[in-house]
Amino acid sequence: MQLPPFRNEPFTDFSIPANKDAFTRALQMVREQVLGKTWPCWIGGEQVVGTKTFETHDPGETTRIIGRFQELTAADADRAVDAAHAAFPQWAETKVEQRVRIVLDAAQRLRERKHEFSAMLCFEVGKSWAEGDADTAEAIDFLEYYAGQMLRLAEPQPVTPVAGERNEMIYIPLGVGIVIPPWNFPLAIMAGMTVAALVAGNTVVVKPASQSPGVAAMWVDLMFGCGLPKQVLNFVTGPGSSVGSAMVQHKLTRFISFTGSRDVGLGIFEKSSKTQKGQIWMKRLVAEMGGKDSILVDNNCDLDKAVDAVVASAFGYQGQKCSACSRAILHADIYDEFVKRMLPKVAAIKLGHPSDPSNYMGPMVDGGAKRKTLEYIRIGKKEGKLLAGGGEGPSSGYFVQPTVFGDVKPEAKLSQEEIFGPVLALIRVNDFEAGLAVANNTEYGLTGAVFTNDDGHKQLARRRFHVGNFYINRKCTGALVGAHPFGGFNMSGTDSKAGGPDYLLQFLQAKTISEKIR
Repeated sequence: MQLPPFRNEPFTDFSIPANKDAFTRALQMVREQVLGKTWPCWIGGEQVVGTKTFETHDPGETTRIIGRFQELTAADADRAVDAAHAAFPQWAETKVEQRVRIVLDAAQRLRERKHEFSAMLCFEVGKSWAEGDADTAEAIDFLEYYAGQMLRLAEPQPVTPVAGERNEMIYIPLGVGIVIPPWNFPLAIMAGMTVAALVAGNTVVVKPASQSPGVAAMWVDLMFGCGLPKQVLNFVTGPGSSVGSAMVQHKLTRFISFTGSRDVGLGIFEKSSKTQKGQIWMKRLVAEMGGKDSILVDNNCDLDKAVDAVVASAFGYQGQKCSACSRAILHADIYDEFVKRMLPKVAAIKLGHPSDPSNYMGPMVDGGAKRKTLEYIRIGKKEGKLLAGGGEGPSSGYFVQPTVFGDVKPEAKLSQEEIFGPVLALIRVNDFEAGLAVANNTEYGLTGAVFTNDDGHKQLARRRFHVGNFYINRKCTGALVGAHPFGGFNMSGTDSKAGGPDYLLQFLQAKTISEKIR
């Protein structure tokens, strides 16, 4: 089976009237036909309903119901892991080419329904047209990229010849995987984590974030429609504290794939490391956690491009990205000029419901996220000088204004703790090396960027800027599958490099086979 070279899915150009009209129709269709539905769970190939359901609401229009979902229990979670374990042997024996064909078919169907899924992201998690489109495009990329990588790993692997022996090394799947995706990329990351495990021959139980089960339910239906055996992919919804915890601790769970906050990730790490009665393996953990990401701006750079990159990285999707720029580290020589050029751009950001394409920023994902962000703004007013924003937005949803604080100290809370909201701290430094020291002064190490025209500073930053994804003269968000394998250091997780050539190895194990031939 030969695939063409991987190419990233193009982003939709909404300046073209036909594309704008198509997305407008998709928004209307989702509003009329998808929102408000009651969705089942799936365990062992059968639809499951719980004794209770929970509702989710549009964070930009809180009176609008997104859907009703099953509030399953720890016992249901245990049953899902048992069902996935029972389905594993047959799926593991399924030919790689058959698994790949299902995934490629799913990628094509997702491409055909691209606007429908992106529209759901506008309503469910407050993504703008462009952010929703990018999320769906990345999901397509993950499916196609991992399909190609699995074909590569299924080929004979290189081993050293030994006279009189026939030797080979093959990759085999692990078993049952628990996939716990985040709400901020509820399609792309959820689909990527799940498909990576499935195409490698594992069975999966996926538990979406409680803020974003709707788009996950749509995607599960799409996968079943492409011929994925229903026993192979189990879908459960409910509280992470009960449902997620039970799956993490189950003796038959072989690996956990998690993307989310530092604290939740460390809790999973601790629980998964404890062996249960009857458990015969050490569970693997693939964890992508938080970030406290910086853009360092040198005194010799294209200042306008630096300003644009900081604004885009800080306020795209309301700063609700683990890769978001929450700290701009500015050389003292250009600090005042940078602020002068940036503030009008921040002031021009339009805040409102993301279904309106004129709105650049939508709402925070829920009330808890809004309260947390406002609390950090209160802290920021004590730690720095408020330069922009600082308040709430429209009362219809969980809106917070894009906010900038100046002259924040490198050790301040605003400089150290992940906010996950539209709050930017500006830090003044006297030289480039001092800026690098500040860039590395947190417990995280996910993304970062420098803007400089000095080749020596570029080389210095390449060596010393300690992050998993480092960028020069561009923003620190927007990693592309295949081009920018994604994952970070320290408390940012296990540096899993999603969308990279090594990612699938985390869902496989190598077996060496040697036969004496004379």
